[in-house]
Amino acid sequence: MVSESRPCPEVLIQLAAVRGAIDRVSRLILDEHLNECVARAAQEGNIEEELQELKAALDRFLP
Repeated sequence: MVSESRPCPEVLIQLAAVRGAIDRVSRLILDEHLNECVARAAQEGNIEEELQELKAALDRFLP
């Protein structure tokens, strides 16, 4: 859009839409991870390791 010289407000609206889509997918992945991986780790007795990995991933993902 930028290379096509589209108006800045249009570009910003599209960026906001992309950000929203990424946020929704991220939420789905986090939900799935909590329900499956963290729950499994708790049953298997290695919850601390799983939580440390999740915290490290969130530190890199979140601003």
